[in-house]
Amino acid sequence: MAGTSSDGGGAAAAAKQDDTHPHPVKDQLPNVSYCITSPPPWPEAILLGFQHYLVMLGTTVIIPTILVPQMGGGNDEKARVIQTLLFVAGLNTLIQTTFGTRLPAVIGGSYTFVVPTLSIILAARYNSTVDPHQKFLRTMRGTQGALIVASALQIILGFSGLWRIVIRLLSPLSAAPLIALVGFGLYELGFPGVAKCIEIGLPVLIILIIFSQYIPYGMHSKRHGFDRFAVILSVAIVWLYAFFLTVGGAYKHARTKTQQHCRTDRSGLIGASPWIRIPYPFQWGAPTFDAGEAFAMMVASLVALIESTGTFIAVSRYASATHVPPSILSRGVGWQGIGILLDGIFGTANGSTVSVENAGLLGLTGVGSRRVVQISAVFMIFFSVLGKFGAVFASIPAPMFAALYCLFFAYVGAVGLSFLQFCNLNSFRTKFILGFSVFLGLSVPQYFKEYTSVAGDGPVHSSARWFNDIVNVIFSSEALVAGFVAYFLDNTLHRNDSATRKDRGYHFWGKFRSFKGDPRSDEFYSLPFNLNRYFPSV
Repeated sequence: MAGTSSDGGGAAAAAKQDDTHPHPVKDQLPNVSYCITSPPPWPEAILLGFQHYLVMLGTTVIIPTILVPQMGGGNDEKARVIQTLLFVAGLNTLIQTTFGTRLPAVIGGSYTFVVPTLSIILAARYNSTVDPHQKFLRTMRGTQGALIVASALQIILGFSGLWRIVIRLLSPLSAAPLIALVGFGLYELGFPGVAKCIEIGLPVLIILIIFSQYIPYGMHSKRHGFDRFAVILSVAIVWLYAFFLTVGGAYKHARTKTQQHCRTDRSGLIGASPWIRIPYPFQWGAPTFDAGEAFAMMVASLVALIESTGTFIAVSRYASATHVPPSILSRGVGWQGIGILLDGIFGTANGSTVSVENAGLLGLTGVGSRRVVQISAVFMIFFSVLGKFGAVFASIPAPMFAALYCLFFAYVGAVGLSFLQFCNLNSFRTKFILGFSVFLGLSVPQYFKEYTSVAGDGPVHSSARWFNDIVNVIFSSEALVAGFVAYFLDNTLHRNDSATRKDRGYHFWGKFRSFKGDPRSDEFYSLPFNLNRYFPSV
């Protein structure tokens, strides 16, 4: 009896010790329903693919809505640009998931390229054109030329392996601020967008949280439904509600801006979109080239490269894959450069990056399947060709997309912070690098944006507009500023200290710095069709 009592006391003590022990470090994110190589059943995969398509529509519609009117285009041109952007996004997503990183990453339009595109629109050489349509065509051709030149940067850095060298020095400590600010740095696209029509934006956010978080917990069911398809359900419910408000005359006497943001019939896309149209290369004419515009767009391409690197790592985490080897990230960047080249050839008026919102959707659904994202790419191409049908979904009011962003950008920011599990958070060096990089990542871009909103241009006032744009693009990116500061400090501050390597978590990623360092890399990142024999990863 005494022995039994002693054993029971020992077990109780062990259990108590386990309760106070920190959570173990995980190379792969646990509790993911479907990882990168395990697709869900076809009916579920198709619905999830459509959901990814629905989420990426927000950026696809908003960017041309900003740019095309300033280029001189109307609803007809806007509808054609949206179709083109959607078509090329589908191609780029298929290319990236098949030959690039092979991660379930959606490749779509990027706000990073908006500033240099606006600079091209405001260039003096286009102001002499009186006819709006001709001005649109000339501006579009100038944008195409700048994108074609800018694509060379990522193609060279990626396929030459130069970017691989840079990424080898990335530790969990320097990656955390970069990835966190990729998500949190887009805060201005969240609730400020919801507030533009609070009566339809806020309900989407509330219903989305209820469906994805509260109902599954209350039902105590292992079967996924409300949480996995929360986006489709919440958007459908509130979209129908917004439609009834529109036809019921709720906005009949509202201000023009309120009607643009709230009504479901003000996008002008359904009437302007053709029934069937296939975008084709150089559809706007032969591209034109200007050195200054190309340099500004090239810097935007560099910023997009850094932001995409952070998003790729976030996607790998939510797909329950191992850490991405530097050679795979470099390969993905090279193919992303090909994607920007396609943007310039087809004429999307915008460059491509990894979609942050779709990366967040992986976290919400717990489905990181490559097949699901490839199905979403098929939806993009299909609805870009069938213009009228695609325009119906593209006419969803922007505040509803902003509500989705509040959750998706938060998921990406959170996965960035999760890499701190590999670091020693009791180290003062860690606290300094983490706090200082995140603070500057938020503070410096805020200064540049506030200055621009008051003065109409950035703090740099040289005679060369392209140089001003280069500085503004660089220092307006929260992720780039935070990532660069963290990367620089982490690789220069007390680097030779024996404890530093462990404090920064560098040793945890040691086996992933080579493709063959971990046998799981072959499962997640190897090329299809036995192409690894001809294009081996290192």
